[in-house]
Amino acid sequence: MEHYTTQMDAARKGIVTEELKIVAEKEHMETAALQKLVAEGKAVICANKGHTCLNPEGVGSMLRTKINVNLGVSRDCKDYDMEMLKVMRAVDMGAEAIMDLSSHGDTRPFRRKLTSECPAMIGTVPVYDSVIHYQRDLAELTAKDFVDVVRLHAEDGVDFVTLHCGITRKTIEQIKAHRRKMNIVSRGGSLVFAWMSMTGEENPFYEYYDEILEICEKHDVTISLGDACRPGCLADATDVCQIEELVRLGELTKRAWNHNVQVMVEGPGHVPLDQIAANMKVQNSICMGAPFYVLGPLVTDIAPGYDHITGAIGGAVAAMHGAAFLCYVTPAEHLALPNVDDVKQGIIASKIAAHAADIAKGIPGARDMDDRMAEARRELDWERQFDCAIDQETARAIRESRSPEEDHSDTCSMCGKFCAVRSMNRALRGEHIDIL
Repeated sequence: MEHYTTQMDAARKGIVTEELKIVAEKEHMETAALQKLVAEGKAVICANKGHTCLNPEGVGSMLRTKINVNLGVSRDCKDYDMEMLKVMRAVDMGAEAIMDLSSHGDTRPFRRKLTSECPAMIGTVPVYDSVIHYQRDLAELTAKDFVDVVRLHAEDGVDFVTLHCGITRKTIEQIKAHRRKMNIVSRGGSLVFAWMSMTGEENPFYEYYDEILEICEKHDVTISLGDACRPGCLADATDVCQIEELVRLGELTKRAWNHNVQVMVEGPGHVPLDQIAANMKVQNSICMGAPFYVLGPLVTDIAPGYDHITGAIGGAVAAMHGAAFLCYVTPAEHLALPNVDDVKQGIIASKIAAHAADIAKGIPGARDMDDRMAEARRELDWERQFDCAIDQETARAIRESRSPEEDHSDTCSMCGKFCAVRSMNRALRGEHIDIL
């Protein structure tokens, strides 16, 4: 058996891994074409060697757009059983990735449960776990502590880790000088910024990046280069802090590839609609085609309670212009920890955005289900329509709760006998069209 360290290493050596075979089949691609993309870093297969129940997926702009679901407990919401219920619901609804963002309690058993039972890609943000794991305040942690937690997560089978490597001591002066409206809104970025400010030391994820790469190469953990300076409001979009960090992320991408470590690059959060395409193009150029993982983006700041919609609008445009991975946004964004219904709403909105973008990009097979839906609607076949729906349960419930008063199985309560489809079908068959 040929030896390889990571999926990228295997692809560069011409080895077709089992994971690559599965992904190629899902994407309707030749294995050689996918292997080339993985070897070049333009597609990643996040597959930690310790995540044995993984159903592998590929992430790249030439592949189907994937979605990630953020979950995890907090000090105010401590129910791990409820989070596991959300995880399995998310997987059933088609989420390709789960990120555990837990910030309270003993996180390791839950993380290990995820990598032993959940078939989706599992991601984490190790800096969140550092304070909890060591039970010491932020300023008391050392650079070694942060690196050791990355190692711990890799050993636990996590497929990708978000690391805020691009924020440095130079960023402290930039943030002070440019006086953003929202400063840093990345939770991980703010923790690294605070640690550097309190200790006077350089960002440990940047300073000890080579050591982290060795850990990731050993376990085949994909690095998701976190955008600490992502805009948290429209006014901060595409500013000097965001772009300067992106340039550094491009440099860090090259260094990771030199270690055969796969990389995704995280993108902006709040961006005006007219700036999204440019953001995608700049990232693709600076980061040499590494898969782009966007957090929304949200196209307006004034829709709390409806940010799953603002995120879906931005996500569709971003993916159409090259983003590969959408982080879902729920109605609870900016307000609270999402409940089970919020998770469902966020997933559905993101899946619609991803699917719409895949059609626009011409991904093979992307429009097949839409064409089947059109045929079912033409024939007024309600069961087949439900089978084609992204959310079959909701579609069926709406129709059944508002069915026509008379037994018109070929109409709905909106149009009744005025239904255009019914009238056209009968007219084309030469039949009498009764309305009254």
